[in-house]
Amino acid sequence: MAEARIDKWMWAVRIFKTRTIAAEACKMNRVTINGAYVKASRMIKPGDVIQVKKPPITYSFKVLQAIEKRVGAKLVPDMMENVTTPDQYELLEMSKISGFIDRARGTGRPTKKDRRSLEEFTAPEFMDDFDFDFDFDEDK
Repeated sequence: MAEARIDKWMWAVRIFKTRTIAAEACKMNRVTINGAYVKASRMIKPGDVIQVKKPPITYSFKVLQAIEKRVGAKLVPDMMENVTTPDQYELLEMSKISGFIDRARGTGRPTKKDRRSLEEFTAPEFMDDFDFDFDFDEDK
């Protein structure tokens, strides 16, 4: 039965952009197999279910083939099956909608679009109209 290191496998099936990032995720306890945290050197085999925490959601993948060499994007569905629950994707959508309100610390300054969206969201509605029904008398 074929086995592969988990950091190499996650890089090979394009869960992470580099193997270093995949190993770092293991070190920071963001990768689990059957609920147990794993080291980057852990060997995986077909049938294992891997959970990867990429805030705000946790992705779940079932290993179909254990590989260590990176493959083309079209071949990835043959290597793994995405078994992430739909409620996790709903959580992702909710965070995208409200993303500019609860900005994560350290993500830098808001863009101009973010700032305008935030101002539009927080501006009171009654302040938009400045049509007063009375005149200011400067003489008195």
